[in-house]
Amino acid sequence: MPDSSVLVLNRLYQPIHVTSVKRAFALLYQGIARAIDREYRLFDFESWAQLSAERGDVLRTVNRVIRIPRVIVLVACERLPRARVRFSRFNIYARDGNQCQYCGGRFSRSELNLDHVVPRSRGGTTTWANVVCSCIQCNLRKGGRTPEEAGMALRRRPVRPQWSPFHRLGTKRPPYREWAPFLNLEDASYWNAELIQD
Repeated sequence: MPDSSVLVLNRLYQPIHVTSVKRAFALLYQGIARAIDREYRLFDFESWAQLSAERGDVLRTVNRVIRIPRVIVLVACERLPRARVRFSRFNIYARDGNQCQYCGGRFSRSELNLDHVVPRSRGGTTTWANVVCSCIQCNLRKGGRTPEEAGMALRRRPVRPQWSPFHRLGTKRPPYREWAPFLNLEDASYWNAELIQD
């Protein structure tokens, strides 16, 4: 299965999640979602599988080649993206941009860990305001001390992010151009504007 992502839209064409290719195909196959192409046409699994797979990333099965959808639309879901960002390791890494908040170095996630600014042994809590990304070397250097006691300054004060998980791309371009119309506010307003009925 290709290691890439698929943008998930609710029934109102609002982005609510980013999922794996494997999960996206499962949703398509079960009829829970429809694939959307660059011309904004919707396809069920069979009609999507019949499209030409000459361009773009593909999934190869025993008897066919299927183009990977980059955006899917859930058939019945109208829920809106969560206003609160879930407190998770993934979202802490996203908030801090995979950057050690002490030395400022950028690392792969396997080379980072999470550090309690005020150590738990000193009454520090496991919350957005007290947990930051730290490289292993800085974490060992800081130990069970506060940053001030260790002579280390935080690059940025940790806070609860205001974005939804799918907005973790920040100001960077989306990884796939098919996502852009649904993440860009001007284009999103086109899809979400109320239409006048005759």
